Amino acid sequence: MDLILSKYTLQYIYPLTLFMWLVILAALIRYQKKASLWFLFVTFGIFWIFTTPIVSSHMVSSLEQKFLPVPIDKSPTADAIVVLGGSLAVPDSPRIDIELTGISDRILHAARLYRAGKAPIVLAAGGAEVTQPEAYAMKALLAEWGVPKKNIIVETKSLNTYRNAVNSKPLLDKRRVKRVLLVTSAIHMPRALATFRTLGINAIPSPTDYLETDRKKYEIKDFLPDVDALGKASLAVKEYLGLLAYRWRGWIR
Repeated sequence: MDLILSKYTLQYIYPLTLFMWLVILAALIRYQKKASLWFLFVTFGIFWIFTTPIVSSHMVSSLEQKFLPVPIDKSPTADAIVVLGGSLAVPDSPRIDIELTGISDRILHAARLYRAGKAPIVLAAGGAEVTQPEAYAMKALLAEWGVPKKNIIVETKSLNTYRNAVNSKPLLDKRRVKRVLLVTSAIHMPRALATFRTLGINAIPSPTDYLETDRKKYEIKDFLPDVDALGKASLAVKEYLGLLAYRWRGWIR
């Protein structure tokens, strides 16, 4: 049920889906010309807003700037590094091996923290809906990047951020972990950190995978529709809706 609420229900109110609903509504009331034209105008406006880089940039930055990156050598130490899943393409036909995705920086960042001696163990958290749990693929890649397998713990049951935290807690408590470095994408960090801390896990943010850089000036193209901008805006909407849903369910304070 948690997966359905967090993954599928929210799909119906993402920018692209909202755009489609408004187009359908305009078509259904096409005989009422005034209302139909109004809906088409609103639809065009929503489409333009969410597909312009200047808007998506501000939406993403509003989340990413809450936790700025810390150089590896200046990162604090902890008892464990917790890296959240959703960052790899696991072997699944036609893929025959693990493949990196746009947010695989999470795994690399966790490996770098370990190699720098920032924590003695790494907990890889990530389940699966159909194929093998992502945590196993994360473990394989972490080992390939220099983390000994004996120092990697896997959490294989979680399918969302809340379950990441719930299922990680007993694994951390068992090893008497007092403080963790939490590794996830910068845009996802506000929700992830709040979830872990609400469950009583002393988590220190160690964000990576920043989508936006500091802009010194804007160009004309930043005000024109762009497919990448729509993708970024959708990610930001997902996180804001996720924060609202998590607060409503009492998963974060």
